[in-house]
Parts: sequence; C-alpha cells; structure tokens
Amino acid sequence: MVRQSPSPDETSEFADWFDLSALQRDYKTASELLTPIKQYLADGNRVIADRFESGTDVARLLQARSWLVDQVLCHCWSCCMGDDTDALALVAVGGYGRQRLMPGSDVDLMLLMSVVDDPRLNGQVETLLTFLWDVGLDVGHSVRTIADCVEQSLADITVVTNLMESRLLAGSSSLYADMQAATAPGKIWNSRDFFETKVEEQHARHRKYHDTGYNLEPNIKEGPGGLRDIQMITWVTKRHFGTASLEQLVEHGFLTDSEYQTLMDGRTLLWKIRFALHTLTGRSEDRLLFDYQRTLAEQFGYLNDARRLGVEAFMREYYRTIMELSRLNEMLLQLF
Repeated sequence: MVRQSPSPDETSEFADWFDLSALQRDYKTASELLTPIKQYLADGNRVIADRFESGTDVARLLQARSWLVDQVLCHCWSCCMGDDTDALALVAVGGYGRQRLMPGSDVDLMLLMSVVDDPRLNGQVETLLTFLWDVGLDVGHSVRTIADCVEQSLADITVVTNLMESRLLAGSSSLYADMQAATAPGKIWNSRDFFETKVEEQHARHRKYHDTGYNLEPNIKEGPGGLRDIQMITWVTKRHFGTASLEQLVEHGFLTDSEYQTLMDGRTLLWKIRFALHTLTGRSEDRLLFDYQRTLAEQFGYLNDARRLGVEAFMREYYRTIMELSRLNEMLLQLF
C-alpha cells in the first residue's frame, strides 16, 4: 500500500483553490499515482491561469503555484521515501525556495544528505526524482552533504545565494538547520565579501546587455533594471540584516516610503509580464520578443488610439519601470 501524504495546511488560503482529494487517497502501487497527480497539476495550473486572467494579484499566484507543487512533492516524498528520512532532507531552492514559482520555471530542489555513499538512500532518491519527472514536473536538482554545501558555496557565490533562499519541504529538520548554520554569514561569505562579489556579478550580467535596459527585445529577468536587479537588493539585505524583507530598507533609512512603493510596483509589473510570457509560450521565456509585445499589450489593456499604438504605450511603461528600478538599484548599492 502506498503511503498517504501528509495533510495539507488547511489554514492556507490556497487549500480552497485546488481539489486535493486525489492526493488524499490510498493507492496500491506508485504507478497508480501518476494519472491522479498529473490531473491535479493540470487542474491546479488551470485554476492559477484563470485567476491570472481575472486579475488576481500576481504575488499570490506565484505563492499559490509554489503551494500547489509543495503538496505534490510532500506526497511523493512520503510515497517514495517512507519514514526513514532522518538522514536526508528535501529542500526548495531558488525561485521555488522564495515561493515565487512562475508557470514555466523549473522546480529547483536540493537533496541534502548526511552521507552520499548509502546505496539504499541513493536508490530511494533516484526513485523519487524519476517519479517527479514522470508526473510532469520540470525538476532541477542537486544532491549534497553539508560539507558539499560549504565547499561549493565557497567556490561559487550562486550556490550560497540559492541556499539563503531555501526552505525545508520534508525530511530531517535538524540536518537542514545544521546546513543553514554552516553556511551562515558568520561562517562563510560575510556580508561585505558577499556584497562586493554580487556587485561584480551584476556588472558582468549588465555587460551582456550592453549596460542598458533599452534593448528592443529586452530580457525582463536578467537585463538592467530587471527582476535580477531587485533580487540583488533582496540578497544583500538578507545577508546583512538577516531578513528577506525589503521593507526593512525603509526602517534602516536606505529607502523612503515612496521609493519602496516604486520598487514594489515595478516588481509587480515585471512579475505580471513574466507570468504572461510563460503562459503565452508554455515555457520559461524571459525575453520580451517582438512576436510577444503586441499580444501582451492587448492582454494588459493597452489599446491603439489616435496618438499611438497600444504596443508603444505598453513598451513605454515597461522602459519607464526598468529605468526607475535601475536608479533605485544603483542608489542602494552606493548606499550599501
């Protein structure tokens, strides 16, 4: 008998969005789970897409999709791993760790293990990952010990950045807590070193886009003034102040209330555009190509009039937004 999944968080507002009945049944074999989970994901993604069309706040939709996937992962973990999970932990990282999962984005996971030479555990992990791919999740994964986390974080700052945004999904909470302690600013990458390296990383990224957001087909995630620039501020804030809340920048005098609101409004617009791009293309597409600009302009209500085309008004709003975000990013980095 396949194990029943942990009960979903009934206090979450998202528990009422999706039909969880398929995940709450007992199945004789794991293969019997495939069709119900695929249907659950398809139905859930349809609910999220419909709510996006009806104007639901995009931040809630990104959290909702993360919650939707959480339920699948916790269920599959229970089915594949059983009760013997003291030696490993299932950890969400990246955008999924932030609970900001876009429609076309990969589900980034880390399997944190106490040892890597246990054939039985390795077999269970392989079974779990294969099952997740079979149900249709685009999973990006790494398998690490705590020592691996430290070693790879020291070698590559993107690793520690991912770990900073991580959250525990299932498995050993003590193992996860030990990993967090081992990769904390007091152990590796203090806030000054982290800041200086991330700034250089941002400069290198901007050079790929000729140091301007005014590209005809901009990348809304990686380009200057894009979502990465906002995440850059979040990462530095979290490494220094120990929190991911950008609101603390107001409390510490780095931003005025008006500048903070501009930052939040800009992020919301870029989230909406990226969400729409992923939905339109059916994949993780972050380039605002000519082929998509007119369609998105119409979708967002930018219509043609006697003075200009709707797509021109849409792109003007986009460029104005990324210029504001670039200004805030530069100002904050100078202050830091």
